[in-house]
Amino acid sequence: MNKKAIIDIFYLLAMGMTIGAVLILGAFVAAVVFHSEMFLSIPILSRYEEGKLMGEIFRRFSYWAYSMAAIIAVYEISRYKVMQIDKISILSALGAIGTLLLFSAVYTPKMLEFQQQGEMVMMNNAFESLHKASEIDFKILLVMLTILFGRRAYLMVVKR
Repeated sequence: MNKKAIIDIFYLLAMGMTIGAVLILGAFVAAVVFHSEMFLSIPILSRYEEGKLMGEIFRRFSYWAYSMAAIIAVYEISRYKVMQIDKISILSALGAIGTLLLFSAVYTPKMLEFQQQGEMVMMNNAFESLHKASEIDFKILLVMLTILFGRRAYLMVVKR
């Protein structure tokens, strides 16, 4: 196997792992953490405490998100230089990078900042708006990564 094939495999694997992480965090982890009373014999955690747990999970995910944004940028720029890219790849890569950075550099730190201010601040409209926007960003991220993964896999097969 040549060096380019190994890089392509690594890229698709990393992107697939990120798609999986977004699905797992959004569909499973959040659903369990924010409904902990269903899984514990007595309700131990308040909504605020559940949010603190989820905030820490997202803070840790942000490290992966920053790395993936860099990996996508470097890989797609390298494909651009050898003209192995199209409009769909460019737009989905920009969308993925943008939503990864928005989630990691804006939404997660802002939510952690709200958490530092205490439980009462978490119930205001500014926090609710921020939380809803971060959920939308996460869904757009999933769509952008899935499109990019599919398109890049297709181009790897067709352009070989």
